[in-house]
Amino acid sequence: MTIRTARNTRRSDALSRERIVEATVEVLDATGEAGLTVRALTAHLSTGRGAIYHHVANKEELLAAATDDIVGRVTAGTGDDDPERAIRALALGIFDAIDAHPWVGTQLSREPWQPAVFRIWKSVGSQLQRLGVPGPARADAGSALVNYVLGAAAQYAAGARRATSDADRKAYLETLAAQWAQHDPDPIVQDAASQLREHDDREQFRAGVDIFLTGITARR
Repeated sequence: MTIRTARNTRRSDALSRERIVEATVEVLDATGEAGLTVRALTAHLSTGRGAIYHHVANKEELLAAATDDIVGRVTAGTGDDDPERAIRALALGIFDAIDAHPWVGTQLSREPWQPAVFRIWKSVGSQLQRLGVPGPARADAGSALVNYVLGAAAQYAAGARRATSDADRKAYLETLAAQWAQHDPDPIVQDAASQLREHDDREQFRAGVDIFLTGITARR
């Protein structure tokens, strides 16, 4: 009887919600959202469907929990004493997370009040409060900044998925720049096209965050 109880305890620990979420991230990273099924997850965990459904109700809950897990790792690492540096670290952390796990960007765009999005909003809001941004302005600034971070990071990640190697990325940017240059002779467009060939996605994203922070701090 004692041996059976010990075995049951070990099995319960192995199939905790945390382990299921971890396995969900592993399946999503390996196969993408289309490959995430309860059948695939049970095979990955060498368990039965009942063990999965004991902790989560459906695929949507699995996706939300996996996304919250990734975002939670990012928000946990942005404890800088300087609020501007903390916001930059958070934004770049989200960028890197979406770059490493492209399905995160897709999931974050689906439901604005899922736990992961709420985490990001709360983290940004708390840092804006530390910057001295008042209530109404803080809501506006937080909305603009969060929308930029999620939208731009997901867009850059989508481009990275189309060009997975340095050579592919260079060819992709060359083609895109040529299309822009041919589309419109306006000097503004031509200048943008020439810069597009050599630009760094992450650095451009960071520059955008800096622009937002400059505007936010100027309006305090």
